[in-house]
Amino acid sequence: MNRNKSRILFGIVGLLAGALGADMSIAAGTSPELQQAQALFKPLPANMGTAEFPVTPERVALGRALFFDPRPSLDGTVSCARCHQPALYGTDALPLPIGVKDRANPRNSPTVLNAAQEFAAHWRGDRINVEDQATKALIGPPSFGQPDFATAMAKIEAIQGYPAMFKQAFPNDKNPVTAENWGKAIGAYERTLVTPAPFDAYLKGNIKALSPAALSGLQKFISTGCASCHNGVGVGGGMYQKFGLVEDYWKETGSKKIDTGRFDVTKNPADMYVFKVPSLRNVAMTAPYFHDGSVATLPEAVRVMGQVQLGKKLDSKDIEEIVAFLNSLTGTLPKNFSTVPTLPPGAFQAAK
Repeated sequence: MNRNKSRILFGIVGLLAGALGADMSIAAGTSPELQQAQALFKPLPANMGTAEFPVTPERVALGRALFFDPRPSLDGTVSCARCHQPALYGTDALPLPIGVKDRANPRNSPTVLNAAQEFAAHWRGDRINVEDQATKALIGPPSFGQPDFATAMAKIEAIQGYPAMFKQAFPNDKNPVTAENWGKAIGAYERTLVTPAPFDAYLKGNIKALSPAALSGLQKFISTGCASCHNGVGVGGGMYQKFGLVEDYWKETGSKKIDTGRFDVTKNPADMYVFKVPSLRNVAMTAPYFHDGSVATLPEAVRVMGQVQLGKKLDSKDIEEIVAFLNSLTGTLPKNFSTVPTLPPGAFQAAK
């Protein structure tokens, strides 16, 4: 090979290496669009355990059983899974969930999937975390409906198998069957309910994880202003915000009741119509929408949010693109949620 041919060959090799390097650089997450997304959002963790609320096998096993068990409720019909059904991605598809004795809960049932990473629980933030929510649900009149924690714990202790499971989960407690440990066990289980989605793969650098439609929708989601509240790991769930920043929400949602939101908790006028910004993880699977379940479809929910929160009238193409992105937030159900456990044997015991 003469010198000129050698130079040409090395030049071609260099160009190919440069092209491959560029492709590898994009795949590694250096495209401007991906960098922008990575600055606003974060992928889900493997689980949501903390030092205070660890995810141990014993706690998770107990919490999973308790989550699906209706016998601790006042009438034996309500478990956590009644309002948070696996087949409906941790919701119940009702505007307002139905609890004991067919009592309606005051607000729509949010999904339990990925919920432990949110900064507070409930629409008004009146529960600290998933542990607090699970504990207080025992004595919530439209939830489990028990008159007090002692009555609820007596029912659990009477079911063969549970005392030993509580002891295994909380070995350092002299009397482990407590309402606090009920909450910790269910909380440990819920902290494993993580649903990694195509969007997580994208955030980790796989630019092919999202379809062209979803990528366009992501850019529209950001440029429209949705990401100013719906950001972070949960694509929401990290702050409070007034529902209806630009105009009254009920004028667009058709809500039958005007809910004043967090104001009922704090009595602070600044909290009028303020709610926790919901996580949009799995949002395509968790209709109906908003605190009162007043909107049945995701495209309509996107339209309402554009108008009452951002003062923007989104056209059909805008809505279609944003919905395409939101579909990329639908993750895979955990196996320990999509299957139902066998519970300890025992009949429901009515109150005497």
